[in-house]
Amino acid sequence: MKIAFIGQKGLPANYGGVERHVHELAVRLVKFGFNITVYARKWYTKSEDGEFEGISIKHTPSIRTKHLDTITHTLIATVDAVKNKNDIIHFHGVGPSLLSWVPRVFAPKILVITTFHSMDRKQAKWGIFAKLILRMGEWTATHFAHKTIVVSDVMAHYLNLKYDNDAVCIPNGVSNLEKRKSFESIKKWEIKKDKYILIVARLIPDKGVHNLIEAYKKAKKIDPVIANKKLVIVGEGSSTDKYVEKIKKMAENDKDIIFTGTQIGEDLAEMFSGASLFANPSNNEGLPIAVLESMSYGVTTVVSDIPTHKQLIKTKDFVFKTDDVDSLAKTLTKVLNKDKKELKEEIDRNKHRVQRDYNWDNITKEIVTLYKSEYANMGEVVEKQTA
Repeated sequence: MKIAFIGQKGLPANYGGVERHVHELAVRLVKFGFNITVYARKWYTKSEDGEFEGISIKHTPSIRTKHLDTITHTLIATVDAVKNKNDIIHFHGVGPSLLSWVPRVFAPKILVITTFHSMDRKQAKWGIFAKLILRMGEWTATHFAHKTIVVSDVMAHYLNLKYDNDAVCIPNGVSNLEKRKSFESIKKWEIKKDKYILIVARLIPDKGVHNLIEAYKKAKKIDPVIANKKLVIVGEGSSTDKYVEKIKKMAENDKDIIFTGTQIGEDLAEMFSGASLFANPSNNEGLPIAVLESMSYGVTTVVSDIPTHKQLIKTKDFVFKTDDVDSLAKTLTKVLNKDKKELKEEIDRNKHRVQRDYNWDNITKEIVTLYKSEYANMGEVVEKQTA
């Protein structure tokens, strides 16, 4: 069975939740015998077409601007996927789903699946027109696809109420990650194990990095435990140069606030492993892979009280009010001063939860079952229509 993935920036994943999601699924789907093609943007990965762990990587052009990059790449990739007679086209993201009607109209024998990763229209970086287009993307994702997938129960409820769509929830996942014992690569940042608070996120307003910087500086003044720790910010902007400039200015007089840019592979693994606490102050998430990774690594994890976070972190003391600097500062102080036994109990609960409910191997099996059942159902419908 030939399957095309469209919407992600590319593979292998360097950064981005959607990219990580596609990466983890694709490498496992190949082992089930599927012929997988992942469409990539030339600026994200190496520009030559090729293969990665049995996956075909196909680069198609795009107009690399804030508003045109995704839609132009998706259009060209979709036309190519139709021309190459894929059995399934799987669109990832609300924006790419705007073009999910193309195979439905021009290639009705192709099964169309969309994954609704997050409510992108709520991101602060988008203007009124872009938000309107992304709302249209929500409609197309729920009306043109043969089946819509969501990554959290919260979004399944939203799509059911808003669009009367019976989306199936197949969440993001995480591998069984183990803490590293060596910390050579993080030395270049002049940070030490258990001596820093970590955030891994795109540097966009919705992720709340500005709130974390302010809360850290506030707590640092009154709590000697936090005063002894640095704040490490891993990630880069995404068409948000002004915001990146703003948060770096907030931190310019504090040598304990460190921006590392994007980190991947072993460097990122060490970053997670050495952190004394991971914070995610975001106000808009689908189901954040960075939080799942933190839980899997066994790092103490605190999050804002948005519904998708509360699906992951159940203990109230580790949850703070969204967009509330005081609440975040108090949580940092409270958690970092907790008894080690209590912290270990929370860490163990989190690790058990991700291993049980958010395991990529189990998630891939759910995707395989969905592909096969929906493809069979579509075949029956087509057969009846042509009889």
